[in-house]
Amino acid sequence: MAKNKNTTGSRPFLKWAGNKYRIIDRIRQHLPAGNRLIEPFAGSAAVFLNTEFPRYVVSDSNADLIELYRILKTDGDDFISKARRLFTARNNNADTFYRRREEFNRCQDPKRKAALFVFLNRHGYNGLCRYNSSGLFNVPFGRYKKPYFPEKEMQFFHARSKKADFRAQDFETVFEAARPGDVIYCDPPYVPLSTSANFTHYHANGFDLEQQQNLADVAHRTAQRGIPVLVSNHATEFTRKVYRQAAKKDVFEVKRTISCNGDRRDPAGEILALFK
Repeated sequence: MAKNKNTTGSRPFLKWAGNKYRIIDRIRQHLPAGNRLIEPFAGSAAVFLNTEFPRYVVSDSNADLIELYRILKTDGDDFISKARRLFTARNNNADTFYRRREEFNRCQDPKRKAALFVFLNRHGYNGLCRYNSSGLFNVPFGRYKKPYFPEKEMQFFHARSKKADFRAQDFETVFEAARPGDVIYCDPPYVPLSTSANFTHYHANGFDLEQQQNLADVAHRTAQRGIPVLVSNHATEFTRKVYRQAAKKDVFEVKRTISCNGDRRDPAGEILALFK
């Protein structure tokens, strides 16, 4: 059974709310050894990119995100070239952004849609990935002077993707497929710190407190099958309660990654709960 260890790693090529790159060392400290790391809430895949397991299952309920990962895995430099062509000074304006966003929402060509996903992610406001109730991507223009094209990061992802199976599934389906020898890391949409800070609308499929409780229950049952589960979340009274059956809890502060006002990104409590 392989021991998880430090790796040179890479920043994710996507900007992402709650990106775990800044606390990856802390996460690695708590991840047990295993033959396969399973991520049911992959997001930007920072943990996949910065750990060393023989195999990975990288899953997310966002089918657009997983299709992008699959295409980058199979097409590599050809896809990177297609995405790069969208990153020009002529395209960095509100009118073009909204035309590209409309194109993305009606696009039926998987490779074109994946390239547009990268464009919208890097040109949209704060790197958000948000859909309305109709499932349409609706993040506004970000007004960045010169959006960065993450070529090296995409190349690194492509190289590592040979070890990964990418799945667009809900977390319960992913958990059911886990077997002894696997390790699961969960980075669900976070419990809000206040009623005015509810970020579950970043995807059309919200993640409410009932689902948070369900995730904790599933993690506990899975650990009883001999499969350790590490869960990250905001450290609140609610999460301390629902993670009460975890074998180990680590609470610490991290800087917020989302705020309408960049000057107000104050430290927030973070919890890592290990079920084993």
